Amino acid sequence: MGAVVADDGPTGVKAPDGGWGWAVLFGCFIITGFSYAFPKAVSVFFKELIREFGIGYSDTAWISSILLAMLYGTGPLCSVCVNRFGCRPVMLVGGIFAGMGMVIASFCTSIVQIYLTAGVITGLGLALNFQPSLIMLNRYFDKRRPLANGLSAAGSPVFLCALSPLGQILQHEYGWRGGFLILGGMLLNCCVCGALMRPLEPPKQSEAAKEPAEKKVKKKLLDFSVFKDGGFVIYTVAASIMVLGLFVPPVFVVSYAKDLRYEDTKAAFLLTILGFIDIFARPICGIVAGLKWVRPRCVYLFSFAMVFNGFTDLMGSMSVDYSGLVVFCIFFGISYGMVGALQFEVLMAIVGTQKFSSAIGLVLLAEAVAVLIGPPLGGKLLDATGRYMFVFILAGIEVTTSAFVLALGNFFCIKKKSEEPQTKEEAAEREELNKGEDKIPEDAKVDSIEVEQFLKDEPEKNGEVVTNPETCV
Repeated sequence: MGAVVADDGPTGVKAPDGGWGWAVLFGCFIITGFSYAFPKAVSVFFKELIREFGIGYSDTAWISSILLAMLYGTGPLCSVCVNRFGCRPVMLVGGIFAGMGMVIASFCTSIVQIYLTAGVITGLGLALNFQPSLIMLNRYFDKRRPLANGLSAAGSPVFLCALSPLGQILQHEYGWRGGFLILGGMLLNCCVCGALMRPLEPPKQSEAAKEPAEKKVKKKLLDFSVFKDGGFVIYTVAASIMVLGLFVPPVFVVSYAKDLRYEDTKAAFLLTILGFIDIFARPICGIVAGLKWVRPRCVYLFSFAMVFNGFTDLMGSMSVDYSGLVVFCIFFGISYGMVGALQFEVLMAIVGTQKFSSAIGLVLLAEAVAVLIGPPLGGKLLDATGRYMFVFILAGIEVTTSAFVLALGNFFCIKKKSEEPQTKEEAAEREELNKGEDKIPEDAKVDSIEVEQFLKDEPEKNGEVVTNPETCV
């Protein structure tokens, strides 16, 4: 689990670590930006939706929740589609779904219809793009994969900083219907990104060799054998605990500032600070994770990032003024960027390229439950206590716990299991060597007697150089 799994991908082609891979990285950057930033950017239109349909804020908040639930909860479905049809076709269909959902939502006359269109259809489209893009990135990069993951993950904060102001402009100029229509057109660019995902060409094989390989791929549309890997199970448990508290502080930090009686614009600026720091933290962390000494121990760097994030939450709970919240957002942006850059890199290192398409789907499904539970749990705690301090403390404890689960599980469970077979094999080899050593003296005695007899029979040749006409010059 602590080391990188070396494989050449399902097609048997070694990752080029460049070339067309940079185009794949660009597409993955855009897809990641849309997938993570779009559910937050849609919240800009909530006030107009409340006026239009006469509903409450909690009703409109379900749009973002459904988007995230579809992004995480449809992981196994995406894995099956990728293993059956390939990454590029799935992404093209997903891009059409994502754009079509927002376009249809602009003509809706009830909030339930928006749930189905902007929530379910658009969320499914983004999910069908996000997961395949990570799979293709994993296939195109091996040595430079940590850097590639860091750069692609930077799409999330970049698009968040861009889509939120853009949404406000669209709302002001065209209203929520016009804004949805334009955003739907923008999401069609996911089809362009899907077209960039050119599959790697496999080496030339005979037709007889190709047929069995194709049959094997068709049989395993969703590979549950990843659960036999102890490293994957530990990662899934740790990631699920982490997600419970990871997204809570960004959701409540603006409300925390408003509760301290700061202006709305000043409070919203905290997220801008967090996003700006996050943009630089992810690529830098990717570079560090790619270093020769660090990469084999990437799982421990990921654990450190989670501890750092949890400790930042605990310190942020003691903020009593705006400057304290600014410092919290700076350090949270660094730790949040580290987690974002490393989470899929560590999963790739654990399961390898061949099982990654199934592994990521199952992990996202496990995280989907935590994503839905985390923020509402923090909201209930806030309603019960009336203090944001306890919300941040709970989030910090959850993230820190996940770090210890991952690090200690890797150190004690995985390493002990890997060492036990080696010690047994070494013991068996030693027994064989000992048996062999018991037999050596008898043979050695026979050999020594024969040599002595040979020397006695021909003493005159002892110590002389024997010449052979064939070997003489």
